[in-house]
Amino acid sequence: MKDVTIYTDGACSYNPGPGGWAAILIFKGTQKELSGFVKETTNNRMELFAVIQGLRALKEPCNVLVHTDSAYVSNAFLKKWIAAWEKNGWKTSKKEPVENQDLWKLLLHYTKIHNVTWVKVEGHSDNELNNKCDMLAREQIKNAKLSLFD
Repeated sequence: MKDVTIYTDGACSYNPGPGGWAAILIFKGTQKELSGFVKETTNNRMELFAVIQGLRALKEPCNVLVHTDSAYVSNAFLKKWIAAWEKNGWKTSKKEPVENQDLWKLLLHYTKIHNVTWVKVEGHSDNELNNKCDMLAREQIKNAKLSLFD
């Protein structure tokens, strides 16, 4: 299997509000940038969507290192929350429905195709590629707002 590294980030102007997402895929030193805009969303949805879009872009099963600054996303896998949610019928430990189930289920689909290792990075620190993802996601929001006035 090919080894791919993905950096992801999501952003939201207000929460909920307009959102952007970005992913940078790296394979053998070559980088590919992906980003997009969603008119009405939340920050957590954009964090999830960035990872989904990164994994979705892979054309075959790969070993993937996913770097995210989202504790929401990384902890779901690193702390095995998602396994508990599935076991409990997509209910939290407080017996409430898990938020963003549609995206969690889609992300789970892609984690079954790829061998994913999760790496939690500090947001807004000195991680160049995480910062670039943040900038790309925010640019999507800014450009969408500007296009409203065209």
